[in-house]
Formats: sequence, C-alpha cells, structure tokens
Amino acid sequence: MYPYIKLATTLLKARKRPRLNVEDTSVLQFRPGINDIDIFGELNNARYFNYMELGRWDYSYRIGFVDVIRQKKWGLVVGGASIRYRRRIPFRKKFTLTTKVICHDNRWFYFLQEMHIGEQICSSALVKAGASSKHGLVPATEIAIALGKEGWGEEMPDWVQAWVEAEGRRPWPS
Repeated sequence: MYPYIKLATTLLKARKRPRLNVEDTSVLQFRPGINDIDIFGELNNARYFNYMELGRWDYSYRIGFVDVIRQKKWGLVVGGASIRYRRRIPFRKKFTLTTKVICHDNRWFYFLQEMHIGEQICSSALVKAGASSKHGLVPATEIAIALGKEGWGEEMPDWVQAWVEAEGRRPWPS
C-alpha cells in the first residue's frame, strides 16, 4: 500500500523547513515501521524506493518546484532508476536519506539519493525524473527556467552519462 500518511507528514514538515536552492541537498531521517520490513526484519527492497520518493517530494517542495507544478498543472514522473544495496536497515533503526539533483540532459533530471546509518552508506540510487504536461514530458531546461535556474545542471558526470547510454542500448519489449 502506498504510504499516504508518510507523504502527508513529509509535505507538512517540508512547509516548515528552510527553503533549498536547486543545488542543495535535502536531508531527512526515518525509522522503518512494521509495514516497511520483510520477513528478515529489515527494510524491504521495494520500500527503499518509497522512502526515496518521499525525499524527492521534500526536495521538490523546498526548492519551490511543487508550487511550479501546481501553477502549470504538471505532474511528476520517474523514467528510470538504478539502485545499489550495501547494508541492511533493520526495523526501527534510524537512517538518513539524502536527496539532490546532480544534473539534467535537457529532458530529465538525475537525482542522487543515498541512505545512511551513521556514517555508513546503506544504499545509493540514481533516479531519472521529470515533469509531464498534457503535451508530454516537459523539457528539463524549461523547468530550470521556471525555477529561475536557466543553464544550471547541464554538465553531466561521466558515470551518469554512461548509465544514460547503457539504458539507451537496453532492448525494449515490443
């Protein structure tokens, strides 16, 4: 089930937290509850993505993007993701989620999201996300302009470019 209560709580807290610049990092802390764990008593791999979505909502609200999508009647979309799991997150163990946009390719924004317990990284994900309108995907450059950040984020790290190219070569079912 979708975590509607966690989403509402995250957005209410985001309203009271300081605004961020596009290049800043959102930092949130959570504890996995009973609905988040698997039979081994740790955060279920699918729930990592639920928490990361909450991180993107917090970030988007705090940079003013939620205001822009409401005004323009856009929606939010995810176009792909790649995640690495390194350490378990046990039931009720506090973890930190960081979220930041590292670049865009004129179509999509690329989020780097990480979960840590203390100083140890538990997971790291690259998430390709954007906005959609009734005409289709909104170009990332148009979104950057709407946020007052024209020209920001156009330099793509090599490892992100390699991921984009690999995804482009991946066969798509017919």
